[in-house]
Amino acid sequence: MANKLQGISVSLPLVLDSSDGPYRLNKNLGQVIKQNFKNLLLTSPGERIMIPEFGIGLKRFLFENVGSGVKQKIVTAIQEQVDEYMPFIELQQIQFFTNENNKKIAFNEIRISIEYSVSSINLNDTLEFTEEITN
Repeated sequence: MANKLQGISVSLPLVLDSSDGPYRLNKNLGQVIKQNFKNLLLTSPGERIMIPEFGIGLKRFLFENVGSGVKQKIVTAIQEQVDEYMPFIELQQIQFFTNENNKKIAFNEIRISIEYSVSSINLNDTLEFTEEITN
């Protein structure tokens, strides 16, 4: 075990990894922040024990009409939740991709790309939901 790499936290979803043993680990703060940010986006309000306001719950927007202001609802929810639970994240840009601007995307599909930074660790990264809302 002396040659095993040390990690900060378990990487989700759990994946067997004999080099980290037994599960793959997040080895730097950037990986941990991205994982926690993704969890903030996917957790539905009321799902987290003791903090019922936590989470955006992107899945709840699945059946909303894209033309009904859903994009602005998502942006507002992301900004409010980041300000409350991850204030060290600076949102740079939130982009939505639909069939209107990319014909390869299904007519009823929306893809989201969130560019963010964390200045204290000189991190610039992008979180994308491109195929399924659970990716």
